[in-house]
Amino acid sequence: MAYLQTDVTKVTTRVLQNMKLHGEKIAMLTAYDYSMASLLESAKIDVVLVGDSAANVMEGHNTTLPITLDEMIIYATSVVRAVKRALVVVDMPFGTYQGNSKQALASAIRIMKETGADAIKMEGGEEILESVQRILSAGIPIMGHLGLTPQSINKFGTYAVRATDDEEAERLKKDALVLQEAGCFALVLEKIPARLAGEVSQSLKIPTIGIGAGGSTDGQVLVLQDMLGITQQFKPRYLRTYGTFGEDISHAIQHYISDVKSGDFPNEKEQY
Repeated sequence: MAYLQTDVTKVTTRVLQNMKLHGEKIAMLTAYDYSMASLLESAKIDVVLVGDSAANVMEGHNTTLPITLDEMIIYATSVVRAVKRALVVVDMPFGTYQGNSKQALASAIRIMKETGADAIKMEGGEEILESVQRILSAGIPIMGHLGLTPQSINKFGTYAVRATDDEEAERLKKDALVLQEAGCFALVLEKIPARLAGEVSQSLKIPTIGIGAGGSTDGQVLVLQDMLGITQQFKPRYLRTYGTFGEDISHAIQHYISDVKSGDFPNEKEQY
């Protein structure tokens, strides 16, 4: 199979739609800085998500709630400088769109104008429809996010799997259709039963990207630091690690400290 990623110079929302139509899975990872984003770009990732998970990974918060719009713009601007080919999506942080569609549009415009990103991502379904519609009316692409929505963690009270009962599952299906009909170009489905994720993916014309939602979605997303084994304390069932970089970095730092204290670094070849 000839992957579309070898044939395009820029991944767009239309390219993602074509990938779904052709059965090609979409690969998405997070990035928050220029160096990591450069590595993702050189590897030809399809989508880079500047996630509000930066609140956890970069700032050490327990939830995503504290991160601000100004901070998200700084992270996103750094990523966009490194990425030319991948589609760059930026999370709208908590408090910038819920309950006030005019504020939502103003926040989305700031992200697009100040970062140069390609799209934004918003958590929620019918309850944020007014904000979604207002932002889309300005020509700003939106990726939706259903299932476990971390910005609502205080309402849920747990990071457990969502939509395991019939009522919540039906509501999720309805929300997915509402977001598609409104004009969202894709949906993230987080931590829901794999069977439900498959049903939703089959019912939609737009791509779905799963995290903890099984293999029947149209793509997958992970937090880069989790996938690389850097955030060693976080090991949910859905996470597959592709390296032991946390341990490698720790060993490298210990080696450096030892060399400095012993006087081995710098040696004669490492000075002027």
